[in-house]
Amino acid sequence: SFFAKSVERGKLSPEKVNGILANLSSTTRIEDLKGSDIVIEAVFEDLKVKHALFAELDKVCPPHTLFASNTSTISITEIAGGSGRADRFVGMHFCLPAQLMKLVEMSPGLNTTEETFARAWQFCEALGQKPVKTRDNPGFILNYFLIPFNNDAIRLVESGVAEPAEIDKAIKGALGYAMGPFEVLDLIGMDTQLLLCEAMHGLTHEPRAACPPLVKRMIAAGHLGRK
Repeated sequence: SFFAKSVERGKLSPEKVNGILANLSSTTRIEDLKGSDIVIEAVFEDLKVKHALFAELDKVCPPHTLFASNTSTISITEIAGGSGRADRFVGMHFCLPAQLMKLVEMSPGLNTTEETFARAWQFCEALGQKPVKTRDNPGFILNYFLIPFNNDAIRLVESGVAEPAEIDKAIKGALGYAMGPFEVLDLIGMDTQLLLCEAMHGLTHEPRAACPPLVKRMIAAGHLGRK
């Protein structure tokens, strides 16, 4: 696990890990979220699935509870429209790997109130994260660049220009990226890349956002990556 590796590397002490874990609780029951001040959704990129989840949450959570989505591509306004509380809804995209990255893209929907956005922003800063404000735009800031960029890297492999490891080495060495495009794709999974492409291309019709055939072949073969 992340915590075990952090202890091995001397990044965290066992005592610190125990303290962190003591502050966490898990549940599979939506009813257990009725006392929450904020609920952050992080299911896969499917608008109908998100709407169904928020409809259930709206029945359980009190009026003061803020809803947030970790979506990286779908419109916050569209998700909020099926939440039952569009005025108390905000986008909070925690950038991968979320346990290490501090950046969070914060996006208000068209009906998000200033009070809601301010509360969510303060919550984000209290977590020790670094929020940046974006418009409710396809891909926001990062995936607007990243999805087409990763697809370009995949197409280089499809056309035989270079192997994935060589492309990663070039990108990290010359551009200073912490991770190469294929390391990122390995982390998120091929199936997630397909969903991201479908969401982004469906909204923008940008040719570079269309999913490369190699991704679909890898999914069919069960080669999804580390995920």
